[in-house]
Amino acid sequence: MTEHIGHQDALIWVMVCTAAADGDLTDRELHSIGEIVKTLPVFRGYNTDKLPDSARACGAMLHAPNGLEEVIRMIAASLPLELHDTGYALACELAAVDSHLEVFEARLLQIVRGGLKIDRLHAVAIERAVQARYRSI
Repeated sequence: MTEHIGHQDALIWVMVCTAAADGDLTDRELHSIGEIVKTLPVFRGYNTDKLPDSARACGAMLHAPNGLEEVIRMIAASLPLELHDTGYALACELAAVDSHLEVFEARLLQIVRGGLKIDRLHAVAIERAVQARYRSI
């Protein structure tokens, strides 16, 4: 049976998975996760001192056999349905932080999209919104 974590930690785990998809969790990505947790209403009341422990717990699970699949199952089981699109949006945000979508990140977004059962129309809308936010000329 899949364990449950709090919905805020589940959203953090989505971001950690995305940021770590290429095997390297950069300072810029960690900073972005911290800023998102500090500013988004969904994290209101979250004790930011718990953030490093939550990220480490996710990282430890990712390194276990079938870790990614189990983490995605835990995230999906722990998020209320109305936060599934929020989870996917946060995954897209983290993928956009480095301004270049790597193959690993694109594949992880597919896995997250499937795990959270985000339909294609909503996924495209979320992806386009994130692209618009991070576009530079």
